[in-house]
Amino acid sequence: MRFRRVRSIPLLAGLAALTACGGRAADSTLIRESFDSGDTYSRTVPGPPAQACEAARRTLLSQGYAIARAGDDAVEGNKNFQPKDEEHEQLVLRISCAPRGDQALVFVSAVQDRYALKKSPTSASVGVGALGSVSLPFGSNDDSLVKVASSTVQDATFYRRFFERLQQYLPAAAVPEPTPAAAPATAPAAAVEATPATVVSDTPASLR
Repeated sequence: MRFRRVRSIPLLAGLAALTACGGRAADSTLIRESFDSGDTYSRTVPGPPAQACEAARRTLLSQGYAIARAGDDAVEGNKNFQPKDEEHEQLVLRISCAPRGDQALVFVSAVQDRYALKKSPTSASVGVGALGSVSLPFGSNDDSLVKVASSTVQDATFYRRFFERLQQYLPAAAVPEPTPAAAPATAPAAAVEATPATVVSDTPASLR
């Protein structure tokens, strides 16, 4: 009994160390999630939310994304990449549009999924008389993609380029028509003062 108690002490110490390591890893992830006041994932654009989401849909289409969902308040698109023969990557963008007064607040988040090709050889079964079926080491390979990683894109430059492109698909602001200039007022004609007419008298000067 005494021997068992001595052996249990290192075991408990090891479990405590593993728990502490796991706690530190979780804490470090939470520390990086600071919820700061930056605008990496959002911008305010003029116009209603439906107009902003339509601009986002056109932005994705212009860059080769396949649209999985599109509406007045949300858009989702994805694009596939193959950096190596047995590796596959998919970039998924999700955009949400919300009203903000007479403008629209656009949120965007990109998730990068990575897949690896997994080969599963399938053996062939051959019937051999009384022995029944025997599995032989030849046959077909069932290849499948297995997700090996998934992470949210946090590159501020990536999102800045997205919003710059989105601005190009927003309708141009209506330019107000210039108000025609008022015609200059005509100066009133100057009043002509009547000059009294000179009366010519026919009476001789000697009789005046």
